[in-house]
Amino acid sequence: MAHLPSGHFHANAAWLILWAMAYNLLRAAGALTSAFHAKATLRSHLVQDPARITRSARRVTLHLPRNWRWQKAWTHLFDTVHRPPEPA
Repeated sequence: MAHLPSGHFHANAAWLILWAMAYNLLRAAGALTSAFHAKATLRSHLVQDPARITRSARRVTLHLPRNWRWQKAWTHLFDTVHRPPEPA
């Protein structure tokens, strides 16, 4: 929302749509994570996670801290989103 107001109506509309989509995706992620995260401020819990990304042999690995407070919620969200599709 920092780019508003622009002198162009279509630019304002595009930024507003992008903001709304990001907000709704973050709320959906919070609802998938846990009941607490459905209503909590998610930015400090799930978005700004203290993770490290490494690459080895064409594989990307995400390293989370061992005693991170929100690790269980984050891994539950990751497993829910990346679950294989149900057989038909």
